[in-house]
Amino acid sequence: MASSAHSTSQYIKVFYILVALTVIEVGIVYLGLPKMLLAGLLIILAVWKAALVALHFMHLKFEKTTLTVIALSPFILCVFLILMLLPDIFPQ
Repeated sequence: MASSAHSTSQYIKVFYILVALTVIEVGIVYLGLPKMLLAGLLIILAVWKAALVALHFMHLKFEKTTLTVIALSPFILCVFLILMLLPDIFPQ
């Protein structure tokens, strides 16, 4: 007897969402958007897919908040470092 937390239909639904997001990513590339907008959209979609995988397939949605803080702290640090380096990357 499968519990609701490990339901096969839930995994299949998440899998189809991941496939749909991948198709959207490929479609966005062919729209001819500016490079910065394209990069931003692809990064947002990649983070969304990574969160879905972590929550559903790695079972992190059942973990305590301490593990969430541990998982998100490198991401927050990375964003902070990128924002601090932007003036050096794009000088005026």
